[in-house]
Amino acid sequence: MILRNEQPDHWDGGKSGRTPCPLWLVAAATLVYSCGGSTTIDPQSDQPVDSHQRMVRTLQRIQADSVFENPYFQTNSLELAERQLKRLNGAGDPRVRFDLHLSLANDYRRLGKPREAVHHFQEAKSAMEQSGAAILPDQLAQYHYQLGVTWLRVAEDENCLNCLTGQSCLFPIQQEGIHQHPSGSREAIRSFQNVLELHPEHIEARWLLNVAAMTLGEFPDGVPEEYRLPSVHLHDSPDFPAFLNVAREAGVATLSCSGGVVAEDFDNDGRIDVLTSTWDPNGQIRFLHNRGDGTFEDQTQSAGLIGILGGINMVQGDFNNDGQIDVYVVRGAWLGEAGRNAINSLLQNVGGGRFRDMTYEVGLSENTASTATAAWGDYDNDGDLDLYVPNEDGTAQLYRNDRGRRFIDVAIEAGVTNRRFAKGAVWGDIDNDRDLDLYVSNLGDPNRMYVNQGNGTFEDVADELQVAEPLSSFPCWFWDVNNDGRLDLYVASYDFQLTDFAKEQFGMRSSMERDRLYLGTDAGGFQDQTELLGLTEVTLPMGANFGDLDNDGFPDFYLGTGYPSYEALMPNKMYWNREGRSFVDVTTSGRFGHLQKGHGVAFADFDNDGDQDVFIQTGGAYPGDAFTDVLFENPGMAGNWLKLDLVGRQSNRFGVGARIRLEFADGGTLRTVTHQVSSGGSFGANSLRPHIGVGQAEKIDRLTIEWPTSGQSQVFRGLEVNQRFQVIEGASPK
Repeated sequence: MILRNEQPDHWDGGKSGRTPCPLWLVAAATLVYSCGGSTTIDPQSDQPVDSHQRMVRTLQRIQADSVFENPYFQTNSLELAERQLKRLNGAGDPRVRFDLHLSLANDYRRLGKPREAVHHFQEAKSAMEQSGAAILPDQLAQYHYQLGVTWLRVAEDENCLNCLTGQSCLFPIQQEGIHQHPSGSREAIRSFQNVLELHPEHIEARWLLNVAAMTLGEFPDGVPEEYRLPSVHLHDSPDFPAFLNVAREAGVATLSCSGGVVAEDFDNDGRIDVLTSTWDPNGQIRFLHNRGDGTFEDQTQSAGLIGILGGINMVQGDFNNDGQIDVYVVRGAWLGEAGRNAINSLLQNVGGGRFRDMTYEVGLSENTASTATAAWGDYDNDGDLDLYVPNEDGTAQLYRNDRGRRFIDVAIEAGVTNRRFAKGAVWGDIDNDRDLDLYVSNLGDPNRMYVNQGNGTFEDVADELQVAEPLSSFPCWFWDVNNDGRLDLYVASYDFQLTDFAKEQFGMRSSMERDRLYLGTDAGGFQDQTELLGLTEVTLPMGANFGDLDNDGFPDFYLGTGYPSYEALMPNKMYWNREGRSFVDVTTSGRFGHLQKGHGVAFADFDNDGDQDVFIQTGGAYPGDAFTDVLFENPGMAGNWLKLDLVGRQSNRFGVGARIRLEFADGGTLRTVTHQVSSGGSFGANSLRPHIGVGQAEKIDRLTIEWPTSGQSQVFRGLEVNQRFQVIEGASPK
């Protein structure tokens, strides 16, 4: 008896080469898609004139259609199976009842009723036994495995979602994270043990058995030695302090499915606010205003965002150079055909933390496609931010900004159409010519490195620079790992299975593609230095970003891991940069190993105490896999810092793409730290106001800012540390 995977067949864009749904389950699978047709949304018909109201109405239509069209949120398959099962009234062909119970089990689990799912899994097994068909050991093992996964979700729902401690789901689970209601984990352990009796080599069951035992405080002794997780994976750097999850205390523990986050000062009061989204078509984008006392207030309504629903990812930029940071929201990722009815949004910040949707007024409503990411950058150096929107199918869009009045798609003329299953995109000046270049991460195809030719066109040189891999990739970003003044590139590998991660935890070899860290060279190229810097683990990240946790001037990074299936319980990973020479995994010592599915990630000094905290959105793809967001508070790691508010005059208002160079003495050593102004990674957005660590420096000897449009280099000397400065292009700092 083999139970079908939760994710729809198109989840990986058809790139994996695997068959997500075994052929024998065609009858059960067809129940899911037997009702509901595609409804094309025409925003021009019967719509209010106002762009904001048009967007609200369009999103309401998408919300209504999701009951039938959205493979993750639809409910019609459950209703159909319930009606058919009721008509049978316990009689009829056991194979038909098996299909119906199996369909209901998957639907109830998907929609957040795991105890009902357990019942239907058990009824499906009974129906198969009544049919007289032989149940093979592999099929029985898969039955027990799916039952165990479902019981584990029961345990999460009953212990973690409403838990008042921030220690829930932090791997390794201990102390306050131990479950108070043990029945779900107890049944999960029993199910995984049944799997291992049939197939002792079942590596996923071994991993989840250890996780379940931890939730009951029974690890390691409660796990048979032959299945026990080696202790080497439960310890990392003793020199790194623990961060506490303070999301509930801070008021940012919003419950949602997978989505994005933007950490930004949206009302210009000097404090970093939080904007979160969820890809749930019923889910509200939320504006959490920073009160300045370590807590946040939900001001979604006063921000004018009621009715702005959905959004798997968000990126910010000041498109009209008015000093108010705006937000672009992307939708439709992973939905296949249904995603082509999605629409992205441009939310204009009108001041005071209030927003208005401008999508229909500025030419951004004409092309709809499945989209997971976008990137702001002034590619033509005319002083306003342009917008690149790669898609999962069809042609990407490069929207040239016409002075904040209108966006014009020039992707074809520019040569950046991509036409691959894009999952990440970032701008960076890799050749130091003041023209932004563009990297695009594709899932299942070679990645792109579009080098800006300075005349409005780009050339893909990914193969020439040897940065086209990994071939199955997701988040990406430019940064300067070692402060040598050359941009480096991180590209994360991705897959849809627990197997390779679990193998590595038990000391086995894995054949999965690894992430890549490409270091920039003097010759303007890149070298793969992933192994040299110690980044060889299987990670499977979706969301990701970087920051400087200890203010030493070397960027650290956090990976939000997982994939849609409920079995994908693996710790999110934090890596500590050791002076640009290596990275150390500090997931365990820092208490960053949250097991829920990591999406949007942002580093920011949310409590304004001089060190960066970390926000991560941890909801899953299914309604039943929603989870509360997490805020890790930095305990303080002693380094000094500098914060900058850049004010472009010829360049774009917040200096996106500007290069910053700090020179200072740190403990008798002359050092240089460099930084390119951006929001960081491709899934989750840091503030555009740079926070730069300077170690133990007592002053900044020299600060140099190279502005992108004017080409001007501003130099300032003798700046005090632990200060925030406003720097106006062409003027003295304030």
